[in-house]
Amino acid sequence: MYNLQLLSDHQLQQMLLESNYDAFTELYSRYQTELHRFLFRFLQSSTATEDAAQDVFTKIWENRSKLQNVKVFKAYLFVVARNHALDSLKKGFRSGNTIKEITESFSYQSRSAEDDLVSKEYLNFIEKTLHAIPHRSREIFLLCREQNKSYDEVATDLGISRNAVKNHMVFAMKVLRANTERDLGITLSLLLAAIYKH
Repeated sequence: MYNLQLLSDHQLQQMLLESNYDAFTELYSRYQTELHRFLFRFLQSSTATEDAAQDVFTKIWENRSKLQNVKVFKAYLFVVARNHALDSLKKGFRSGNTIKEITESFSYQSRSAEDDLVSKEYLNFIEKTLHAIPHRSREIFLLCREQNKSYDEVATDLGISRNAVKNHMVFAMKVLRANTERDLGITLSLLLAAIYKH
């Protein structure tokens, strides 16, 4: 019989893939405190935080087959947690601007190791998605988002029309929006607000 406390996250993750509930319980015990602290900064309510933590781990258990392609369990856990918290806030507020303000405030004022893990995973997701679209569309998206250039500036830099720049951006955003909602369960605006802080 394994002493689960001595196993690595990766070993427990492999056991969880085989529906080992003891491995799941050990991972819960291992990250419960950090997860509560992380969620509380979003939700600002002990009751809501407790409910959210339970929901996050329930999602981990119910979707354990997805762990097959997860390289770092902790990073995956906090991405799921952040998405769940943002979704909860989105349901609680009608104004998209309110959610954006909360997201940006969180990103600016409350950075932690967990936040850095989540941001890194989000950036990896965007990079992977952008890698699958044509080079020119990817180039234009990065110029507009990372360098904060206007369509006119990008058109001048690349020697193409403003309309061509707009079409490439519309295409890139369409692909990102579909992939973000499908794979992360949040809106593209929330994802971009969490990463690109102009």
